[in-house]
Amino acid sequence: MDSLPTELATRTPISLELGTFATSLRVEDIPADVMDQAKRHMLDSLGIAVAASGFDYARRTIGAIHGIAGQGSHPVIGMPYRLPLRDAVMMNGSLVHGLDYDDTHSDAIVHASASTVPTALHMAREHGASGAEALAAYILGVEAASRIGAAAQGGFHQVGFHPTGMVGAFGCALTAGRLAGATPAQIGAAQGILLSMAAGSLEFLEDGSWTKRIHPGWAGFAAITATALARNGFKAPPAAYEGRFGLFRSHLQEKSPADLSRCTERLGELWEMRNNALKPYPCCHFNHVFADAALALRAAHGLRPEEIRHITVRIHPGQVKVVCEPEAAKKQPANSYDAQFSVHYAVASCLLRGRLSLDELEEEMIRDPRALALCARTSYETDATLNFPRYYGGELVIETTDGRVLRHREEMNRGSDGNPLTMADVERKFMENAGRQFSAAKARHILDLVMRLDAASDVMALTEALNG
Repeated sequence: MDSLPTELATRTPISLELGTFATSLRVEDIPADVMDQAKRHMLDSLGIAVAASGFDYARRTIGAIHGIAGQGSHPVIGMPYRLPLRDAVMMNGSLVHGLDYDDTHSDAIVHASASTVPTALHMAREHGASGAEALAAYILGVEAASRIGAAAQGGFHQVGFHPTGMVGAFGCALTAGRLAGATPAQIGAAQGILLSMAAGSLEFLEDGSWTKRIHPGWAGFAAITATALARNGFKAPPAAYEGRFGLFRSHLQEKSPADLSRCTERLGELWEMRNNALKPYPCCHFNHVFADAALALRAAHGLRPEEIRHITVRIHPGQVKVVCEPEAAKKQPANSYDAQFSVHYAVASCLLRGRLSLDELEEEMIRDPRALALCARTSYETDATLNFPRYYGGELVIETTDGRVLRHREEMNRGSDGNPLTMADVERKFMENAGRQFSAAKARHILDLVMRLDAASDVMALTEALNG
């Protein structure tokens, strides 16, 4: 661990390879399906942000950020505020991620859009870029964050780091650098600077604290700052990833191997945007197959809560720390955020009410004695045969009071590339989320602006329409 292997010491730094890709990629080189998927994921992100703007955490966050930053020219999504560039990205990133309803890159276990969508839209607004350029910069951020996260092979979570905030910052360096007109060397330097800025802790899992919500906003804020420093000639370490104290060695230590080839493998040929999964439920993606399984068993057997003696969740060991432990807390979630990271509650809600929406995360629903009774009768077992982290599969086993054993297994989570949501699903989710704060007409207008963004001369109309 004290020195770089010869093959790494002599090769082009990963950060410079990514910087070169960010500046050389042409919009016309992006496959049509990747561009279309980017629009769907941007739409999804913005709808979630609108919905989140009505929650208490959002009001407290904007109060703090507006109090520090003051008035600016960049609109806040769903709220009647305008902030300076970096602060708007900070705020809007926290809105996209705050309900844990945003997309996930399966291999990386990273919510890449939460940081890259606000960074792309606000940097494009700041620099007068076209809608197509904004989309290209967003895709670049997703590509980089997904690859860097996947290189850790699930290791960041195992040692307590939240890659959405930490890895997201490096992805946003490509997004911000592209739109600011930075050179490859400057985008590489920005990643080196971010090595001292990128952060994200999983300690929120202990009590449902709000800190996770601000991670992607901070990632964008830090990336814009690092980009400005790099463009002004600030000297940065070149080996941000592979260095002796680079990202992987400093954060993973020797507890988990990293596959650094994932960071740059087949750039421009293998598009990680295609492996980004949308969420059908507003909770941790690890819980989704179990929600689907609970609904399937409920429908197939007409299950009533009083008929259920015991529930077993069969889950990959790599997911246990996030949604299964500490089990006492998962069985009695203290708040909505606790509930979103409890596989016990996800299953209980679906078995009890036949659904898991934002409404089921309200306090009276979480504290419902019937739901808590089902949580108490739920336990987990590990299943290393599941194809994690490529997909978040799992099996639900229900033992009934009359002696039946009911099973439902899903190998691929719904919303992933292997089991995708339809465009109708995406539109329905957007309209439901945006409709919590906006009229149906305004929501439909935003939907149309996003789906035609690649033909727009700028992003002004879209960012203005999103303001509350």
